[in-house]
Amino acid sequence: MAGIRITNLTKTYFKDDERIDVLGGIDLEMPRGSFVMVLGESGSGKTTLLNMLGALDRPDAGAMEVEGVGDICRIDDRALSDYRNKVVGHIFQTFNLKGIYTAFENVRIPLIFTSVSRSEARRRITAALEAVGLADRMHFKPIQLSEGQCQRVAIARAIVNEPEVLLADEPTGNLDPKTARHIMALLVRLNKERGITLVMVTHDMTLLEYADRVVTLEGGRVRENTPEDIEAIRRSVTALRGAEGR
Repeated sequence: MAGIRITNLTKTYFKDDERIDVLGGIDLEMPRGSFVMVLGESGSGKTTLLNMLGALDRPDAGAMEVEGVGDICRIDDRALSDYRNKVVGHIFQTFNLKGIYTAFENVRIPLIFTSVSRSEARRRITAALEAVGLADRMHFKPIQLSEGQCQRVAIARAIVNEPEVLLADEPTGNLDPKTARHIMALLVRLNKERGITLVMVTHDMTLLEYADRVVTLEGGRVRENTPEDIEAIRRSVTALRGAEGR
């Protein structure tokens, strides 16, 4: 599996005459097989960071060293394509499923861009759907599935190419608390059983317990959360839940 080292990563956008420094020199190391959760308010750069790691966008400067691949900011287009197709998987908040396709057909999409045989593709798709507990729903379309089941299809699609790195962008953002817990338990299981390096961004402070490590994006930079920080956040969340239950 792949570890990741990010060094001095920067990204700036321009809107009309406004300069927006989204990432202002990020340094972050994620060992192979770790589960790193990135917190931050809306607009803090969380999704931008994931897009960089997934090679969906390019930074202005800096390096992203992925174990076994090299600096994905500097590898050639062919190597970058291999990285996108074979090394990294994406889970999105909005599922991004094709409504006219069944679960099986949605999970098959990443395999279209590979050279795997039809029989191997069927094996991988079936295995991915079994891993998320949806083998009996593989011929159902999204409209026939619950939101939690749709997210599980999205996870199956993300792991069908057997990636080493899994990037999750607010994967529980559209789910009720009970379903969110089921999805988080599934992600932790995939992380631990398969040794996948899992990077998840969220603004939901109730999910901290699932990660090995928690960092916060503030002002375009990464702040490491100490155990004391995390415990304080947990106490605040517990108090909030108690107040809501009264």
